[in-house]
Amino acid sequence: MPALTLETLGTMADTGEIDTVLVCAVDMQGRLVGKRFHVADFLESGHLETHCCNYLLATDLEMATPGGYAATSWAAGYGDYTMTPDLSTLCPVPWLEGTALVLCDFLDHHTHAPVPHSPRQVLKAQMARAEAMGLTPMMATELEFFLFEHSHDEIRAGGYRALEPLVKYNQDYSIQMSTRDEHVLRPVRNALHAMGIPVENTKGEAETGQEELNIRYADALATCDRHTLAKHAIKEIAAQKGRSATFLPKWHADRVGSAAHIHQSLFRGGENAFADPGGVHGMSQIMRAYVAGLLKYAPDCMLLMAPYINSYKRFVPGTFAPTKAAWSIDNRTAGFRLVGEGTGAVRIECRIPGSDMNPYLACAGQLAAGLAGIGEGLELADPVQGDAYAMDDVADMPRTLRAAIETFRGSAMLRAALGDAVVDHYTRAAEVEQEDFDRAVTDHEIQRGFERA
Repeated sequence: MPALTLETLGTMADTGEIDTVLVCAVDMQGRLVGKRFHVADFLESGHLETHCCNYLLATDLEMATPGGYAATSWAAGYGDYTMTPDLSTLCPVPWLEGTALVLCDFLDHHTHAPVPHSPRQVLKAQMARAEAMGLTPMMATELEFFLFEHSHDEIRAGGYRALEPLVKYNQDYSIQMSTRDEHVLRPVRNALHAMGIPVENTKGEAETGQEELNIRYADALATCDRHTLAKHAIKEIAAQKGRSATFLPKWHADRVGSAAHIHQSLFRGGENAFADPGGVHGMSQIMRAYVAGLLKYAPDCMLLMAPYINSYKRFVPGTFAPTKAAWSIDNRTAGFRLVGEGTGAVRIECRIPGSDMNPYLACAGQLAAGLAGIGEGLELADPVQGDAYAMDDVADMPRTLRAAIETFRGSAMLRAALGDAVVDHYTRAAEVEQEDFDRAVTDHEIQRGFERA
């Protein structure tokens, strides 16, 4: 990106090619929120700023306004934020007629200072810490998801029962089977390319109806912007085709869940600072300390990688969803996997996050942990070999949202890196999720106990 400039947008407005601009920000859940501008008003003033209610960073998945947030509340009157477009993200939206899109940053309405708990700002703050060390965080994310035969409206009307994946088989790497979803995924690939997003490929994944999308690596902010736009595109294009896509990590108890792996490295002067041809496995000392930080603080960061009740249903041994804070060399049973051993592209892959992660928060947590490892001069233990699931001497990750909340709340490292206000804000967001679930009566409870209890 950018795929568009203000000048080219103006030309396209004059010819009638573009008439609408989606002015978007990213909420706590990683979704796009904002306004649809007429292109003339966007070119006149909307490209400078617009305004929104500050409850957009204090709601749950259903847009309810729970109490307990210090940043905003009913008592404070739910005032405004300023949304300032980042014009480097201006791009067309190929699946919507006459439409462009731009991402915004949330600013304080009065001071125009960045809102510290805004997801983009949380990541920017960690990137700034790395840049102060002369390092540029480079990342890539993998998006796993499921495609279903019917639309979200049809599925909702049916009570989310009798869900039918679009492809009826495990289609991992299958060209024959993945042809059946090309009417959705070909437009996705082409749309992302037209938006200026360097999409690499799609493939069938290792569960019935599961898909994966891969986008070329970039600096951490661009990676998270692209992840967010790609997820949005997949949902909207699937809907246009009468299908539905879900990024729920675990939609069925007997099916493998969906992940969103994070590949990461640090660059210095355009070169991979993680690479050292003379180092063990081709790893530099900076990389070893960074990975040691990821391991030490993996439990602290769990909430940023798995933010909901359902997130934790995915962590089942033997399903490629890691349960241990261990690192390995090309071993998919561990939470962290060394990729590109002995090459200039050596990097570490975090395999813990689910497809429901907010990429900005998850990547910020990874950076905070890795930079802490460098700052503390941590030594990296030897990689594990074999089945990490079965290793009793390797630390478990938090296995429930409740456990992750307490670990996150008490993390001195994250409080120092992100700030108390940010930690408290996202602690409260997770508490709301837990409180909502604790009040719910599930189908499982009724089926199990209605007659027998």
